[in-house]
Amino acid sequence: MVFLIRQNFRKIGSYSTKFQNSFCYPTKLPNFAEKRKSMTNKLITNNITEIVMGTRDKGKSAEMNSMMKAGLLRKIAPKVYTTNMEDTPEEIIRHNIFFILGQLYPQAVISHRSAFELKPTSEGDIYLTYNYTKNVTLPGIKVHLMEGPKGTESDMPFIENLYISSAERRTLENLQKGRTRGGSSKCLPRTSIEDYLERILQVNGEKGLNSFRDKAREIAGSLGMEAEFETLNTIISALLSTKPSKVLTSPAALARAQGEPYDANRIKLFGILFDALHNEPFPLIDEPNVETSAFRNFAFFESYFSNYIEGTEFEIEDARQIVETGQPMPARNADSHDVLGTFQIVASRREMRRTPSSADDLIDILQDRHRVMMAARPDRNPGMFKMQNNHAGDTHFVDCTLVRGTLRKGFEYYQALEHPFAKAMFMLFMISEVHPFTDGNGRISRIMMNAELVAADQSKIIIPTVFREDYLNALRRLTRRNDPSVLLHAMTRVRNFSANITGDNFEETRHYLERCNAFKEGDGYILRF
Repeated sequence: MVFLIRQNFRKIGSYSTKFQNSFCYPTKLPNFAEKRKSMTNKLITNNITEIVMGTRDKGKSAEMNSMMKAGLLRKIAPKVYTTNMEDTPEEIIRHNIFFILGQLYPQAVISHRSAFELKPTSEGDIYLTYNYTKNVTLPGIKVHLMEGPKGTESDMPFIENLYISSAERRTLENLQKGRTRGGSSKCLPRTSIEDYLERILQVNGEKGLNSFRDKAREIAGSLGMEAEFETLNTIISALLSTKPSKVLTSPAALARAQGEPYDANRIKLFGILFDALHNEPFPLIDEPNVETSAFRNFAFFESYFSNYIEGTEFEIEDARQIVETGQPMPARNADSHDVLGTFQIVASRREMRRTPSSADDLIDILQDRHRVMMAARPDRNPGMFKMQNNHAGDTHFVDCTLVRGTLRKGFEYYQALEHPFAKAMFMLFMISEVHPFTDGNGRISRIMMNAELVAADQSKIIIPTVFREDYLNALRRLTRRNDPSVLLHAMTRVRNFSANITGDNFEETRHYLERCNAFKEGDGYILRF
């Protein structure tokens, strides 16, 4: 905990080393009244602890009193003093809380919800298991001491003689029954504990969760928490489907028990995007390529760029020949079929008017389109959701066991959106974020996006090569920083660009795209239109 010690360069001067070596106060106190001005103005490089604890040593107490008179030390709570003369007592106590608690209550165990959160609650409550029961008020903090078992071998040593309840112990503690008398409950909500156990199952599998249960069983007797263990055992059994799921209260845990677990963190992220979309009055841009020939001309470039930014790169004339003849290039059969398969989907107005009316429908449409697009790559399991986890760089997508459940939960947000552009943006991000297939996820996400626009007779969107990094960075911004604004700004810009791609003349369209830098790669180019 980096907050335990601060730098204080203003007042102590050359006495800091002696101060530290004598339990945070000097053995010989100079005349601070005379020296104060020079000490204040002198820049030093020595450290000084921010917190000074009271002492029964008369000599040291006298030295501390002298420092207080000199304005170099002040009392902020019983037995608690500070060299920080600027911040409020509440601020100082909060960021030094565990150091202070370790000094006041050595060998105490940070327990119950505090063992999970490792910080005071929003109301300022913190919970310790100790030798006796008592509530102690510090500036901004209410310390709840609860008589109970001392730290055991399974508990983790912490700062200044404190312990943290082990994972199994704090889970049992949070399953205790008790009344709340003002402030927060000492226990997290039951749903939080169920979510925690569900994450253990998700990450470590049944073996890991059973191991957790075995360890909890071992310590429950010594802690006097047999009743809490029975509750824990019931929850775990329900998660593993060996007991009825009706005992569960957490949506994520219920989904797991019922065979459709989902990624709760991704659902929260979908909620953030939904909030940014559902009340936004996006403009309508009518489809300019009403004629079939113009629609197919747009579809060619849509397919070309969608594959190019995923690494399936062709010269434009080669790609055109593949699409016009329906024949792959002999040396690049699978790559050719990627372009051709994508084109077959996006060039069909009938297919692109298919949008999901239910979660089952969403899954069916996704698998149907992936089956067509990846038909020439049997090793990528066309039409089948991934059976192994995937990632891009340090972004890890939804666990393969959570794909269906996450799509079903995401659909609940999708169906509540009305504007076609909002539905398109949500579909784009949801599919990209879940990454439900072994390969082809980016292309499928853009197909699903454009299908929403086609179904509403709105202009489709092309992501040109020059805009690739803008597009990917916008997706990452939402994934990593919970910020949808960059994605909506980027997609609005590229939507306006795409609306200018009109007509059925291939050469005119290509020349327009060249003028816009659409085919360019590298940082030296931007999309112009």
